[in-house]
Amino acid sequence: MIAIVDYGAGNIRSVVNVLKSFNVDCVLVKNPKTLFKADGIILPGVGAFGEASENLEKSGLKSALISATEKGIPLLGICLGLQLLFDESEESACAKGLGLIKGKVTLINSGGRKIPHIGWTSLNNVKGKLLDGIKNDEYFYFVHSYGAHADDRSCVAATADYGESFDACIEKGNIFGCQFHPEKSSVMGRRIISNFLSLCGEEVQ
Repeated sequence: MIAIVDYGAGNIRSVVNVLKSFNVDCVLVKNPKTLFKADGIILPGVGAFGEASENLEKSGLKSALISATEKGIPLLGICLGLQLLFDESEESACAKGLGLIKGKVTLINSGGRKIPHIGWTSLNNVKGKLLDGIKNDEYFYFVHSYGAHADDRSCVAATADYGESFDACIEKGNIFGCQFHPEKSSVMGRRIISNFLSLCGEEVQ
């Protein structure tokens, strides 16, 4: 079973739809205890870092997510979900992320390009299990204004450029994250979802 964390931060329906297309059992989770029954966890999200962090804290999901990853359950953060894996974000100075990845999320220095960054952008420096079968210069769909920058560069599975380089994909043990939306990124996005499901021990159809 794949648990999709439901904490009021949007884009859940598209994630549910793509998982159902793989005939995988998935459950929207608000109860922290349910996370520990999952084979894998997806933390989706669009919106503000501070509000999302507060919602996770108040619901008890924040501490449960940290504990679940410590128990080895694979976790995939998508878009805002990736940013929440980090320590903090410039978007909400007083808010704290999960702290699973050391580093900071900062406003993209777009070099005069329109913010938010919306559209198809290619990946660079691709590596890791989550991106197995994905090549450099494959395009994925992004919607964001802030970009993550990990302190430990060995956990960066891909970067992307939009005026500046930012971390587009993170992989550290059983912790994964995509700044782009794999569920909205056509065939290559489905490949990434399939890879994650396989890492969770799910039989992908």
